[in-house]
Amino acid sequence: MGGNGVPSRLPQLRLDELLEELQARIDDVRGTRDRVHGLLEAVLSVGRELDLTQVLRRIVEAAGVLSDARYAALGVIGPDGHTLSQFLTVGLSEDEISDIGPYPSGKGLLGELIRRPELLRLTDLSAHPASYGCPAHHPEMRTFLGVPVRVREEVFGNLYLTDKRGGQEFDADDEALISALAVAAGVAIDNARLYEEAQRQQRWLRASAEITRSLLSGAPRQEVLALIAERAREITGAELADLTVPAGTGELRVELAVGGDSAGRLGLTVPMDGTLSGGAFAAGSPVTTGDLAGDPRYAAGPRRSDGLSRFAGLGPAVAVPLGTATGKVQGVLLLARPAGRLPFGTEEIGALLGFADQAALALELAERRRDAEQLAIFEDRDRIGRDLHDLAIQRLFATGMTLQGAARLIEQPGASERVVRAVQDLDETIKIIRSTIFGLRARDGEDRGLRARAARTVAEARTTLGFAPRLSMEGLLDTDVPPAVADQVMAVMAEALSNAARHARATRVEVTLQAVGGEVVLSVADDGIGLAPDGHRSGLRNLGERADQLGGTFTLDTPAGGGTRLHWSAPLTRS
Repeated sequence: MGGNGVPSRLPQLRLDELLEELQARIDDVRGTRDRVHGLLEAVLSVGRELDLTQVLRRIVEAAGVLSDARYAALGVIGPDGHTLSQFLTVGLSEDEISDIGPYPSGKGLLGELIRRPELLRLTDLSAHPASYGCPAHHPEMRTFLGVPVRVREEVFGNLYLTDKRGGQEFDADDEALISALAVAAGVAIDNARLYEEAQRQQRWLRASAEITRSLLSGAPRQEVLALIAERAREITGAELADLTVPAGTGELRVELAVGGDSAGRLGLTVPMDGTLSGGAFAAGSPVTTGDLAGDPRYAAGPRRSDGLSRFAGLGPAVAVPLGTATGKVQGVLLLARPAGRLPFGTEEIGALLGFADQAALALELAERRRDAEQLAIFEDRDRIGRDLHDLAIQRLFATGMTLQGAARLIEQPGASERVVRAVQDLDETIKIIRSTIFGLRARDGEDRGLRARAARTVAEARTTLGFAPRLSMEGLLDTDVPPAVADQVMAVMAEALSNAARHARATRVEVTLQAVGGEVVLSVADDGIGLAPDGHRSGLRNLGERADQLGGTFTLDTPAGGGTRLHWSAPLTRS
């Protein structure tokens, strides 16, 4: 490496070939010494740049000056080899460019040089058979000079020059000058590409080391995934990065969103069919597009209840699957750039695949860590359950038996009744403890009781909320709440937590579930921004209808301290 961080071999790249080619081109120039001097200055100006975007800009500017053209442009050929992926112009103002509309894609006369990469000089470009004419608001152009730019014998793009000043035509000297500039441009572009690739590899290595440290330090799953998505977005210059995971048959869910409208995308469901992420998940390999917002193959996009697409204004995108050692795809990392930017190249995708392996490792380690934590929790629950059953229940039962025997010896009716009520309270307490023990011993997938289902739903909400909601339960939820009512309760709880994640911007959510006084009561409170006066009400109507069907109640209000509080109840038995 050189002292400025540039690989030392870059300045000598093809130096001999470049000098020989330039000498040959300069010998062809029959013009003045000033034009040759201008060519040498242009070559030096282009060659000293290492940023690819600046190199391309300097090439266009130098071509316009050397040929004395009113308008100059450089079209970069896309990966498909048939269309232009980038178009840089000189001579048109921003207003003129805006009035003309989208940049050309490589049809007509511009496409002629793509199909036949050879020097083309015309006295009247409109007379050429491939000319389609100019779009509305486009300035009239007559003379034309097109020269291909090659990088390592591969056509990188084409220089387009029109309207030589003074009404003159482009001549042989112009051809020789621009051809010489194109040779120097090819070397400069190659150097800039190599420099850019070296810099990008360094950034990938630094990011990989950072993620490895996070994994080894035991950082939370969401924190590691957020780091992976953010670094991938930064290094690739993407506008947004979304991590989607399976969410039932035929769908993916946006578990992590970075950049753009991240809050609006978080928690959205993504269909497998008709989406870039779904295509990568099904194929198990990267999938790309040059226009994410307009590609007809991926018209479905992420959706929510209003069905609006979140990809407006986005162009090149790539979806990379996150696979495991066994070949199972755990999720998909989607990266998208703004419209008009360069598409994702093969080298970029190769680096992303290595990065995606680290993301998959993070998912797998987090899953193993969660399994170990759950196992420890279950073992602790079993111990607590045994202690409650063997100690607390037996002591309460013995106390109740003692009180029952003592009640027969009490002559005062009022005192006897109070003792009997105490015995009944002890029986009810024993039932509650037994229900609690049953809930403690429940495993995911082994129990369909309301307590276990509520605990799972609240735990899953942590992904979309970004923090763990607080849950408290009371009463005989597993034994007294009928299955039909329990299903409605879970639907209301899931909708309430989803609304809190998407709209509330809350930092705290509390969920309370009770089976007391002959009814089941669900309360969900948050400290968010409260109710939006123009917010969507269809989901709230559904919650009210669920309560009405069961003869219950539903209210949603904003407490004095702020936030939102949902109260939903239904009788345990219909009258």
